[in-house]
Parts: sequence; C-alpha cells; structure tokens
Amino acid sequence: MQQRANEAVDDARVRVEIAIESVAGALAAADGGADRVELCQALGEGGLTPSAGLCAAAVRATTLPVFAMLRPRAGDFCYSAAERDVIRRDLDALGAAGAAGFVVGGLRPDGELDTELLRDVLARAGDRPVTCHRAFDLCADPQRAIDALCDLGVARLLTSGQAANAPAGAAAIRAAVERAAGRLIVMAGAGVRADNVTALVAATGVREVHLSAGAFRDSAMQFRRPGVPMGSSPAPGEYALRVTDPTSVAGVVAALRNGGDGATISGR
Repeated sequence: MQQRANEAVDDARVRVEIAIESVAGALAAADGGADRVELCQALGEGGLTPSAGLCAAAVRATTLPVFAMLRPRAGDFCYSAAERDVIRRDLDALGAAGAAGFVVGGLRPDGELDTELLRDVLARAGDRPVTCHRAFDLCADPQRAIDALCDLGVARLLTSGQAANAPAGAAAIRAAVERAAGRLIVMAGAGVRADNVTALVAATGVREVHLSAGAFRDSAMQFRRPGVPMGSSPAPGEYALRVTDPTSVAGVVAALRNGGDGATISGR
C-alpha cells in the first residue's frame, strides 16, 4: 500500500482539511490553522476540477499541502471514456502545477467502485497520495468498497457515512474506521462545524475532518445589472461571492484543540 505509507501520520492529533476554490481560500485556511486544503472549483456543485493556473497560484501562496480535485463535471460519478481522458490530462497538468495529492472517485453503473479509474489515477499520481471522495457515499456496498480502496493503496477516504452529513452518518463512519483498521485514513466530511466536531471525532474515531467553512461576502461591484443571472439557480445571488471563512476554520480548530478525547490541532 504505497500511497498510505508515503504519508507520515501523527495519530496524536486530529487534522483539518478545508475545501477551497480560490487563493484567498487557501490563505484563509492557513490563517485559521488548517493542515491541508482540497482545491476545487464550483463548491456549490460539490467541487469540480480546478484549473492548473489556480493550483499553481494556491501552491505558491501557502505552505499547506494542496490536494487537487479530479472531477470533470457535476452530477453522478459514472464517467465515459472521454471523461476519463479528461481526468488523466487534468491530473498531469495539476501535478505539474504543484499539487501535493489528488482527490477522485468513480462508480460503475451497478454502484460498485470504479476500480479501473482509481487504479489508473494511482499509477499516474506516483508518490502523491490519492483520496477517494464522497462518491463512496453513493456506492452499493460500503464495506466491500473500503476493502477495495485498501487493496488498491488509496491513502484516504472522505465520507459522510452514506448520510446527508457526517453527524447523521456517525455510526457508519465509525464502521468504516473499524473496517479500514489503519489500512487507510478515514476522514469525516459534510456538515462539520465548530459546535459538532468534537462530538463527531469522539463518536467516529476519525483523526481527520473535512469542511468548506463557507460564507459569503458582498461583491466589490458598484454597478449591478439586475435580472441577469450567470447560473441556472443563483443563490443567494450573483453579488454574493462564496469565500472561505477563517473564523469558521479557526472555530473547528479551536474546538478540537480544546475539546475532549485529547484532540489537538497545530497549523503549518
């Protein structure tokens, strides 16, 4: 399991990963005390592949490890041959841009993990660790999927426990931790906040958590054209920009540092 072995894991503290979609987000995550960022575009769509230019800029802006999302479109995780080719090309470009790791997932039509896709990504990633994202939460057999991920050498699994959010899926996340038995890192994500993260860690046994710490700030635009949306369902509006809120990051970090179960956090 080469991928897992290449990451030094300090089991004495809980690590915090922040999903971001901008250089400002990377800086906010670092300021809040996070340990790593997952770089995406379109977090409102669940996160899509970022550009190589954005990746290079984020890598240059912070010392945090930047893991790049490999998701060529929104929607399901059953990819065509053309979409697989896009994933391969994006991986190469993002690797050249300095990505420290990659985040990917895929499913077959029957709900089983797309192990062919994952094997291809792992081979192209080389010694950069690969995370399987929440495509796992839509698979047909989570226990069998965990075994497959471990056999492949995937370093990390992000999961909400097949539920709408991680607190609701806490029992399934604990089952995933127990099934993995140290063969990969199980990271809890979705709905993680400062007021529930300590209880979530205690209930699941995870040593890593994932959140976007999302908030909105007002646009700098003074001229505003009403009634011309740039998306199919803009909310809360075209002049509210999604940002990473360092206060939310710091709140989760502080809750873990000061919470029970001996959990502490140190930023980089």
